Amino acid sequence: MTLRPGPPPSHAADERIAALESALSRESRIATALREVGLALGTTLDLDQLLELILGKLTDALEADRATLYFLDEARDELVSRIVQGREVQSIRLKVGQGIAGHVAKTGKSLHVRDPYQDSRFNPEWDLLTGYRTKSILAAPMKNHLGRTIGVIQVLNKKRGDFTETDSIILAALATQAAISIDNSRLFLSVTQKNMQLLDTKEQLEHRVRDLKLLFDLESAMGRATSMDELFNAVLHEAMRVCEARAGAVLLREETGLLTLHVRDAKHAKLRRFTMRDGQGLIGWAMRNNEVLVTNDALADPRRDTTFDEHVGFDSEAAIAVPIEGDGGENAKPLGAIALYNKKDRRFTEEDRALVVLITANASTALRLQMAREAREREERLTTIGRLLSGVIHDLKNPLTVISGYVQLMQQTDERAQRDEYAELILKQFDHISTMQREVLEFARGEKSVLVRKVYLQKFWSELKTQLEALLARYDVELVVDVQDKGTARFDEGRITRAVYNLARNAAEAMGERGGKFTVRITREKDADDHALVMTFSDNGPGIPKEIEHRLFQSFVTSGKKGGTGLGLAIVKKIVEEHGGEISVHSTSKGATFKLRLPQNET
Repeated sequence: MTLRPGPPPSHAADERIAALESALSRESRIATALREVGLALGTTLDLDQLLELILGKLTDALEADRATLYFLDEARDELVSRIVQGREVQSIRLKVGQGIAGHVAKTGKSLHVRDPYQDSRFNPEWDLLTGYRTKSILAAPMKNHLGRTIGVIQVLNKKRGDFTETDSIILAALATQAAISIDNSRLFLSVTQKNMQLLDTKEQLEHRVRDLKLLFDLESAMGRATSMDELFNAVLHEAMRVCEARAGAVLLREETGLLTLHVRDAKHAKLRRFTMRDGQGLIGWAMRNNEVLVTNDALADPRRDTTFDEHVGFDSEAAIAVPIEGDGGENAKPLGAIALYNKKDRRFTEEDRALVVLITANASTALRLQMAREAREREERLTTIGRLLSGVIHDLKNPLTVISGYVQLMQQTDERAQRDEYAELILKQFDHISTMQREVLEFARGEKSVLVRKVYLQKFWSELKTQLEALLARYDVELVVDVQDKGTARFDEGRITRAVYNLARNAAEAMGERGGKFTVRITREKDADDHALVMTFSDNGPGIPKEIEHRLFQSFVTSGKKGGTGLGLAIVKKIVEEHGGEISVHSTSKGATFKLRLPQNET
């Protein structure tokens, strides 16, 4: 056997050294690629930038012609590619399971295809479109930390030779890096989006809280309002405060059809009122057209009215005007409008517009309620005035009866002194009539009608006894007045006289034609806190019928007396209660007794 001589030792060493240097260079490129990708992962979360870096480094490390990265679009069950060819990045889509990359995505396993055109899974369509020739493919799945495939990386056409097992390891490592980059980027984007959503939610909540506080302040202010002026003042104060306006106005159509403008501004402490023409000024335009108006250049706005500005005393430089919704919804004719003028140092914004619309919506409800309340109060006052007039007409019988009696007595005497006395007593009855008239007028004006003052009881009952005798004489009723307390008391003489007349007349009518006795007793009840004046009125008639006893003091309740109105005792009870007193009754078949108790704390 002949032995051939091997290469010279120096030549073998050189080859060994060259191979080692080549391997070292390759490992150095791989290490550099991994290091740079790792550094990029720590410094940026921009997905496009990271993927381009990974594909570029992968192409260099594996000495490939091209690198393609597919990430999984789970919503469409597709792979979306990023192809790096030179400096260009292109994109295609393919279904999971389609092509080499689709197969890797479906199986979750790496794949090395040495001759793609001999593999049925390969789709040459992209080569045909671009004129490119795919000679070999190395593909690896990108799996996240949960082991779930989120994409595929593949490299094409190794420049020298074919892809090796080492290349497969490098590709798997960079596929893992790519998966990390995608997951981190998606996590970052998710956190960023959530932060943006949180910021947006926070801003919305702040707006809601501000709106709720505004509504609370507005409702509180409107709730304290007892008149239209107070309501307008409250609404304009809150609207001007939140929108930083220098002036505000409320335009309202009155029941008479008249348009009234109520203006508030920094120069005047109180509301000012003006009569308006229909459609006058920016606020009038908003009301007539039932539209929200916003302008920051009102001086050049054709809807502006210079006469309006002259009336209110300021120039309408900027304005927001919102119509007040009428009864019947959006299509109903507006009740009026609310406007703000001249925002401090800035222009009115959409936010200001929204706030004024919100304020107007709530104010319109309060406004309609206030209008309904005032209408109801007017109706109640008219009803009460009607009842009061009924009572006055009822009570006119007493002084007219007395006047009639004294006139008859004057006709029967020729003595001048006696006639003068009767004339004086007649004049006192006219005073009572005047008092009744005054009470009706005072009530109609909403004024207090009870005039409490010091009364000398002996003098008061002496004069009243004379008048009652004239009243009861025609009923054949004996009058007994027992004034046990002859000091002073505090009450309204005119009203108590009226109450006594009603009680005396009721007693006389109850006793009927057979007549009887009517007894008045004046006493004082003393305790630790009060020295009440007590007036007791008794008759010896048939008493109060059981069927009306429980509602004796209600208006229009009568026991069937001829000509009775059922107002007498209701009037008595009202007079006693106006004095802060109490009235009670005790009745038997032998007569009725009424007890009036008037507190005398200040006596």
